[in-house]
Amino acid sequence: MMTMHSRPTTVNETGFNFAVTGHNTLNVSDQIRHMIHTFKSYPFLLQGLNFLEDWKVVTMLIGMNDICDYCKNKILFSPDNFIRHITEALDMMMNEIPRTIVNVVQILPMKPLRDVQRPTLGCQLQKRFCSCLVQPEENSTELKELVEINYEFQRRLEKLLHSDRFFKHDFAAVLQPYLENAEPPRLPDGTIDLSFFTADCFHFTVKGHEELAKGLWNNMFQPEGAKETIETFTDPLKLICPPEDHPYIYTRPTGASSAAALSRVSAMLMSLLSVSLMFYLL
Repeated sequence: MMTMHSRPTTVNETGFNFAVTGHNTLNVSDQIRHMIHTFKSYPFLLQGLNFLEDWKVVTMLIGMNDICDYCKNKILFSPDNFIRHITEALDMMMNEIPRTIVNVVQILPMKPLRDVQRPTLGCQLQKRFCSCLVQPEENSTELKELVEINYEFQRRLEKLLHSDRFFKHDFAAVLQPYLENAEPPRLPDGTIDLSFFTADCFHFTVKGHEELAKGLWNNMFQPEGAKETIETFTDPLKLICPPEDHPYIYTRPTGASSAAALSRVSAMLMSLLSVSLMFYLL
């Protein structure tokens, strides 16, 4: 991970969070390569993890910065390039990291973030680092185009992952859609609950990440077609317990049962020895 000043941080400081502040999807393969290199280069930090035999969980959420920068270069940050970079990153993990489940979190609708405002320097800076979202006038053609691009990112990601393209006996990439329709949390008077957002009016606080983590957990134990989506974070999410008849992470794409595949690895899935979390909200 790196800070907003591009100062490298160490695994001791960040754990296995390999996100880099300000990066776009075009940078995601570099982050994956760094993750793989770290796994292989720092065995003393893995506390006995067997890279080849132990199961690993990776969570990735990236694409919002592409929306923020779309108007600056509509080709570079196009839906085609977004999905190409995601595909390259998933291919890299599928080919080089054995026994891995990848949670690909669906990007959220960005337009409601325009309402997250406070009189802070960080919030004013949002007008620069996410200018394509913040600066257009309401009902402008520029904003309508950006909203449509946001939806197209979601549609393309869903199409990519609702197939068996990234599923094999020891690897699965699963779309977790809980943020697909999510609205910002609001107070009883209808204003945005700013306790969920940091001073830059864009990233989540610990309180916000707690709700994100609960939504992810719930989706992991729900099959495709029954994964819940969150309308708003106003009310705290309730964690679900994995059902007794299927106490495993759902991994199979639509149209196939996960039971056969999971019967071979269920014991290992229930005792994951390494959990690597990469939240690309930065």
